[in-house]
Amino acid sequence: MPPARAALLPLLLAALLLFLPGTPPVGAANAADSVSACALGGTTGWTDEGHSTDFSVFKRPTGTVKVGMIFVDFPDAPATESPASDAAQITPGANWLWNASYGKAWLAISQHQRWARMPHASTDYGFARGLTHETHEAYVRDAVAAADPYVDFSQYDMVYVVATRNASVISFTPTYVYQPGSAGVVADGSRIKWAVTFGQDMWHWGPRLVAHETGHTFGLPDLYAFDEGTDAHRFVGGWDLMGLIAGAGPQYFAWQSWKLGWTDDSQVVCRSSAGSDTVYLTAVEYGSGTKMAVVRTSPTTAYVVESRRAVQADTGVCSTGALVYKVDTSVRTGYGPIRVMDAKPFAVPAAGCRRLDDGPFWAGESFTDSAAGVRIDVLSADGYGETVRITKS
Repeated sequence: MPPARAALLPLLLAALLLFLPGTPPVGAANAADSVSACALGGTTGWTDEGHSTDFSVFKRPTGTVKVGMIFVDFPDAPATESPASDAAQITPGANWLWNASYGKAWLAISQHQRWARMPHASTDYGFARGLTHETHEAYVRDAVAAADPYVDFSQYDMVYVVATRNASVISFTPTYVYQPGSAGVVADGSRIKWAVTFGQDMWHWGPRLVAHETGHTFGLPDLYAFDEGTDAHRFVGGWDLMGLIAGAGPQYFAWQSWKLGWTDDSQVVCRSSAGSDTVYLTAVEYGSGTKMAVVRTSPTTAYVVESRRAVQADTGVCSTGALVYKVDTSVRTGYGPIRVMDAKPFAVPAAGCRRLDDGPFWAGESFTDSAAGVRIDVLSADGYGETVRITKS
C-alpha cells in the first residue's frame, strides 16, 4: 500500500466507528483469503444459515418493510380489550429490529385498529393440535378476508395478524411463508407472501417476538432444539433471539447479520486456507468496525469468533468476551445450525443465567479443534472488543 493511503486508513476506520455512540479504538484486520470463500451456501432448501437465501421465497431484509397489522376475534372468543392495548405489546419490536440491524431494516407497521370477526370458532383453527402449513394458511386466508373490506392489502409487503387475548387456544405465534405453486392467499390483487400470526405467547415474549418471527420471513432458521430433550436451548443458550427470545444476549449473531446484509463484506475476515490472521473485533452491538473472523472448515462448515459487550440489545448479558461458534449450513432449522463453544463447560452459571451464557473466551484463553485444524486465541480485550488470532493448519 502506498504510504499516503496507509496513513489515511486509520482515519477512515475511526470515522466509521462513529456510527454509534462511543468511539471504539481502531484495530487492523489482515484478511489473507477472499471473504466470498467463507460465505457458505445453504443445502437444506429452506431456512438455514447459508448465504444463498432465495429471495423469491423470503423477504429481502433491508430497507423499509411495509407491514399491515390487523386484529381478529372469534365467535367463541369476542374481544373485550382495545386493539391498541394488544398492539402496544409488540409494536416496539420495530425499534428493536431497527437497532439490531444497524439501521438497515425498518418495519413500517400500519395498524388497522378494529376487530375483524373470524368466520369460525378459535378452536377450529388447529392451534391446539399443532399447525400444518395448510391449516395455518387457512387461518391467514380467513383473517385477511375478514379485514379486507377496510384494508387495502396491496399496500403491504407483509401482514401481522393479532388475535384477541380472549382466544386462549390461539396459543403461539407462527410465521407464514408462501410456498410457490400452492394456492396461497390473495387479496386486492396482491399475493400475501409473508405473515406473522400473533397468539397468547406475545404476552410472554413481548416485542422481541416481532424480531424473531419476522426473522423467519427473512430466511433465518430457529436456533433452539425442536427435540427439546433435556434443554431446548442447548445449542446457543441465551445468545441470539432466534434461539431464546428472552435470552440474556439476544443480539443477532454476526454471522446472521452478515447473511441478512446488515454486516458488510468489508467487516468480515475470512481464513479458508492454511495460515493465520490477527484481527481486532469490535463488539457486534456496535455498527462499525470488523464484526467477525471466520475459519472455513468445509463447503458447509466454519468457526466464527465475534465480540460481545453489555451494551445496546445485550445490556443483560451474563458474560462478555470473544464468542466462538460453529456454523453448519447443511443443518436444518431447529437441529443446531449454529452451536456455541463453551469456554467454561464446568462452571455453574450465575443466578438467572443459562449454560452457554458464560461461554465467551477471555484474554489469554483459546479454542482449539485439532481435528479441523482450527485454533482461535484471544490476545487482548478492551471496552469495545477483542484482538484475536485465528489459525488454520
